[in-house]
Amino acid sequence: MTENAQQQPPAPSTDLPTQYAPADVEGPLYERWVERGYFEADAKSDKPPYTIVIPPPNVTGSLHLGHAFEHTLIDALTRRKRMQGYETLWQPGMDHAGIATQNVVERELAKEGKSRHDLGREAFVERVWQWKGESGGQISGQMRRLGDGVAWSRERFTMDEGLSQAVQTIFKRLYDDELIYRAERIINWCPRCLTAISDIEVEYQDDDGELVSMKYGDGDDTIVVATTRAETMLGDTAVAVHPEDERYKHLVGRTVKLPLTDRSIPVVADEHVDPEFGTGAVKVTPAHDPNDFEIGQRHGLPALTVMDEHAVITAHGPFQGLDRLEARSAIVAALRAEGRIVAEKRPYVHSVGHCSRCKTTIEPRLSMQWWVKVGPLAKAAGDAVRDGKVKIHPQEMEKRYFDWVDNLHDWCISRQLWWGHRIPVWYGPNGEVVCVGPDEQPPGTEAEGWRQDTDVLDTWFSSGLWPFSTLGWPEQTESLAKFYPNSVLVTGYDILFFWVARMMMFGLYAMDGTPPFHTIALHGMVRDQFGKKMSKSFGNAVNPLDWMDKYGSDALRFTLARGANPGVDVPIGEDWVQGSRNFANKIWNATRFAMMNGATIEGPLPEASKLSSTDRWILSRLNSVVAEVDAFYEDYQFAKLSDALFHFAWDEVFDWYVELSKTTFQAGGEAAEVSQRVLGEVLDVTLKLLHPVVPFVTETLWTTLTGGESVVIADWPKDSGFRDADAEREIESLQSVITEVRRFRADQGLQPGQRVPARLTLDGTRFAPHEAAIRQLLRLQPEGESFTATATLPVAGAEVALDLSGTIDVAAERKRLAKDLAAAEKEKSQANGKLGNEAFLAKAPDHVVEKIRTRLAKAEEDIARIQAQLERLPQA
Repeated sequence: MTENAQQQPPAPSTDLPTQYAPADVEGPLYERWVERGYFEADAKSDKPPYTIVIPPPNVTGSLHLGHAFEHTLIDALTRRKRMQGYETLWQPGMDHAGIATQNVVERELAKEGKSRHDLGREAFVERVWQWKGESGGQISGQMRRLGDGVAWSRERFTMDEGLSQAVQTIFKRLYDDELIYRAERIINWCPRCLTAISDIEVEYQDDDGELVSMKYGDGDDTIVVATTRAETMLGDTAVAVHPEDERYKHLVGRTVKLPLTDRSIPVVADEHVDPEFGTGAVKVTPAHDPNDFEIGQRHGLPALTVMDEHAVITAHGPFQGLDRLEARSAIVAALRAEGRIVAEKRPYVHSVGHCSRCKTTIEPRLSMQWWVKVGPLAKAAGDAVRDGKVKIHPQEMEKRYFDWVDNLHDWCISRQLWWGHRIPVWYGPNGEVVCVGPDEQPPGTEAEGWRQDTDVLDTWFSSGLWPFSTLGWPEQTESLAKFYPNSVLVTGYDILFFWVARMMMFGLYAMDGTPPFHTIALHGMVRDQFGKKMSKSFGNAVNPLDWMDKYGSDALRFTLARGANPGVDVPIGEDWVQGSRNFANKIWNATRFAMMNGATIEGPLPEASKLSSTDRWILSRLNSVVAEVDAFYEDYQFAKLSDALFHFAWDEVFDWYVELSKTTFQAGGEAAEVSQRVLGEVLDVTLKLLHPVVPFVTETLWTTLTGGESVVIADWPKDSGFRDADAEREIESLQSVITEVRRFRADQGLQPGQRVPARLTLDGTRFAPHEAAIRQLLRLQPEGESFTATATLPVAGAEVALDLSGTIDVAAERKRLAKDLAAAEKEKSQANGKLGNEAFLAKAPDHVVEKIRTRLAKAEEDIARIQAQLERLPQA
């Protein structure tokens, strides 16, 4: 049996409203939790630490359903650990979201007829801070609505003073260790946002384009290449073929005339070329394609930039000044006029990268940028998982992690923006380059010819420091000593590479080889009920506040947790949230009923000898569920633990134990007092187990039931080891009797409340003590003098004889069942006919044959069921 506190709380109140109204409860409860400091974390505490950081949402936005999902899982973990006695820190904060935030403020300026250039850099940045101050509180409000138990006093922002110092510190260290450098490379360039963007900010989609095959050179020197971006041919500096391709061996080392220009370009042999794809020859444009850039590096080819930052052609000639799309059409037309077009395919559907912010087509572009040399950092990040220092859950996600970190390219960290952490590098009048640390002064003034780099750092650079910068690093603070490394990182598999890998690299580098977390628990993405990605453009996006307003925060949280299988996407529909609301109402109503019937936690649990088999059964099941839920939590199986609690609370506690105990309560006496105490114990533990997932309704009910201060700080239940297999078998058999008789009543068309005379022949040791409960639950009257058994049901060692005389139209029921029986027998005959036809079996696909076998099995089950019903009907 479960453990009991030594000191009893004040006598509980039974004053619960008849209906649960989430809107009246949730807001005041949350503010009470915050005011009492339940979510704060004390670095001086001698309790063991448990730390989770919030994946920082962008300051520009609001919480979407994916955020609500992730926050629910993290909150459940931290609430449980807090109840288990850990010094728990859920670290809140937000990301400055460089491009997104700058775009928002620039749009606001555009409404005033201004651009950021009209303001200048300093005034524009001040304007962004002003916008952040006015708009940044929206996310905090939504987190409170959801019930997030974060340490609000520790809230951080990636651009605040402390985190900015951390960014400058690690940049300086990486620079001094020659792990940061500046070089010309191909980057993802957005011609609208006018900046390099990270891979995660590129969205790929299938676009209708054109594939043009064009002829370079003349006569024996002719070679055909194909492209979807004809405008880049102005920057071609070679044609590449595979070294073993016999078709082109005579051309390797020679030059061909580049159409529409006065240049000739070489034919080079490179193993990157796939001889089986297209013509086996590819045009090489080193300044406008990442693969071509690599080919160019291997062969010493020049890189000619033929477009500016707006994707406008800069190459001298008739196409200069044209937008890239205008130039594409014009160049194809000019090639066609010269007879250079061999083939054209329109539309040609292919994957094209777009800026996730403005949807503009990305332009690969050669650009001078700052880079992180990730080789040694990525190796350390991979080794930490291989060596078992960090575990990835589910384990099958490890392969994706290794595929990424083992093949990671150097990381472009500079962005051509004004909002963000400015790169701490200064250039001198005589070509000097000086990286400045956080405690150092710039090497000179602008008047002396010194200027700071104008670029800012990629947002992922600062968010990669999140697990330790939020704790005060680079200072060796008490919080850093207490709460680093994090216990677990809970995040979506979609940012495994972009955020998780960067935190691993930076954490291991900055914290002397200590990884930023022990476990990476990956979850899937929230989708609609049909499994489709949620998107405003699809019309299926959901604002979580809408569902919380309608059904309560607990209902949304429980729905999300119940769908959370590790690493798997989560479908969700409004009817499922409504079902979870019904569950919250069930918890409320059943607890209220139990308390009205004397459920209590006062006094110790009675000795086992005083417990009925029903009491022993529910306490045995309670301890099994405690153990089961604990195991699921340790394995991050939120769906399984939620499902286990749902069925235990609804089915076993409310639908069985409470119902089986009603007659005991009504009878009164010592047995009733024992069951009232058992019911109080079961509710106490069940509400605690449910609390991390559905905190609001459980807090209200638990404090009312127990008189305790708050379930947030209550002790987490422990499995006492009490089990009673005999009691479990007895109640399972009793359930079988009741379920079978209920099914028979329904089959006979009896109304649920309709009372029927019955004779019960019960096993004296098992069922006799339950006769009153059986009769009450099954609406069975005593036999009476005129009793005639018209139907007898032998079930689980008991026998229930019913007198259905006058309760049903026997003739009509026989007619209905006979019709159903004939249909089932016809279905069986047809299925047997097909399965006995060798010619049919030889030709039919396996899935068709299997479907017919399933139909046969179903028909045989229906026949057996209907025949049994006919046999049980009273004789005419």
